[in-house]
Amino acid sequence: MTSYYFDNNATTRVLPEVLHAMLPWFSEHYGNASSSHQFGQFAKEALMTARGAVAKFLHASSAEIVFTSGATESNHMAIMSALAMHPTRRRIVTSTVEHSSTLRLLDELAKTGVEVIQIPVNAKGELNLAQLKTAVTEDTALVTLMHANNETGVIFPIAEVASIAHKKGVLFHTDAAQSAGKLALDVTQLACDFLSFSGHKLHAPKGIGVLFVKKGITAKPLIYGHQERNRRGGTENQTGIIGLGVACQLAQLAISNANSTIANLRNEIEQSMLNMLPFVSVNGAEPRVPNTTNLCFTGLHGEELLHKLNKAGVMASLGSACTAGDTNPSHVLLAMGINREDALSSLRLSLSKETTADDVKKLVSILTQIATEMRSPVTA
Repeated sequence: MTSYYFDNNATTRVLPEVLHAMLPWFSEHYGNASSSHQFGQFAKEALMTARGAVAKFLHASSAEIVFTSGATESNHMAIMSALAMHPTRRRIVTSTVEHSSTLRLLDELAKTGVEVIQIPVNAKGELNLAQLKTAVTEDTALVTLMHANNETGVIFPIAEVASIAHKKGVLFHTDAAQSAGKLALDVTQLACDFLSFSGHKLHAPKGIGVLFVKKGITAKPLIYGHQERNRRGGTENQTGIIGLGVACQLAQLAISNANSTIANLRNEIEQSMLNMLPFVSVNGAEPRVPNTTNLCFTGLHGEELLHKLNKAGVMASLGSACTAGDTNPSHVLLAMGINREDALSSLRLSLSKETTADDVKKLVSILTQIATEMRSPVTA
């Protein structure tokens, strides 16, 4: 059976060019970059090249790049670094729609006396900036926000929020896991002190991520060791780093043209669903990343819809892959004021530059048929 993959916000396929670049580092070039012999120095040079590619992708310097295991580790490192830099500041400002990797850490920190302020969003998924301005005080260690929401694709005004934080002398971190490879990322324009992302969201392998740490900011290690300028211990994930460097180069070269095509395909899905199925609505409003749509199929059970799509060869999700299997409604949709029933009836579809027009046509056909049948069951 032919498969149609629309779950790219969960993970993307490793591109052939990325895999090709990685393969020799599994067998031929197996030296440790910390070794002084020629095998080690060859590996060290390759790491430097990859680090430079990631730095260029972010408009940063190579010294500002820390390689981690993924965005979760990077998010945790940014938050703990901010608290360590300002130990007398015990407030962190975030939003109600952050990724679980951030919210769960903040839940634990709250048990130790850290004050966590969650700024609400409106029905469109937009951040309440007035409340954020009030919440950011001189006692705040960090403001941490997603750049783009992983479930709805809604983009937060990161540069504006960074300005609000910096006027109070507060550090700012953005989780860019869902914008890396979809939006042009320039840390100077975003004005962030920390920025996180994962390789597997932009066609690199799983298990490799990045934390950008602005020059002059002290990064507190979660894992101690001499690697990454004493900021992240452990032998480097050589193959993952090589792959991520190539993926960043490819994304930077193709981002404008690819995103225009992806946005058109995403819009075609939305317009087709809205035109053909009167019980469908879109969760979240522009600006959004070009690849993501979150559709509410009022009256349908999302888990059943997802199961039927899977049997028909369509790969999609109800929301974050990190909460797959959870029978509770999406916290993101509930935070937007969507009722429990509609939240449980919502489906996330996420495209990539590998998604084709034929894929979209097939998706629309399958999804329309299944949703129609579910709304009008055949009676005996």
